Amino acid sequence: MRVGFGYDVHQFSPNRQLWLGGILIPSEKGLLGHSDADVLIHALCDALLGAAGMRDIGYHFPDTKGNEYEGIDSKILLRRVMDMLREAGYEFGNCDCTICCQSPKLSPHIPSMQNCLAEVMNVRADQINIKATTTEHLGFVGREEGIVSYAVALIEHA
Repeated sequence: MRVGFGYDVHQFSPNRQLWLGGILIPSEKGLLGHSDADVLIHALCDALLGAAGMRDIGYHFPDTKGNEYEGIDSKILLRRVMDMLREAGYEFGNCDCTICCQSPKLSPHIPSMQNCLAEVMNVRADQINIKATTTEHLGFVGREEGIVSYAVALIEHA
């Protein structure tokens, strides 16, 4: 068994959609990024890659490759990461993810996120845990300038 930790942060931006956990969240602003800026999926990808000793999401899907990954749906990146893990002989055990966001409220969307990620990863939804919290109005998250996500993932040799 191997464990990996992932972290990602993106700032809010007007005229962008808010994608979290592979689903569109109703919001007046989205997150700024080269891709769709799904901070939860990016943290999860880093946790999975880290557990396998395969570096990080930026190494495999760099924003310096012109338009190749510009605006890409992060679910595609997660699917590719899962393919890489399985090709290396690993299988997903479980993950525990935390999204730090002052607003919008994310709790009602968590089951949809779990189901979406499970489908993309070809695992059971009960293997994916997602929590949402605020920072009690402290820091850049509390000032609603951005969102942070953390993920821990367990993988094992197939």
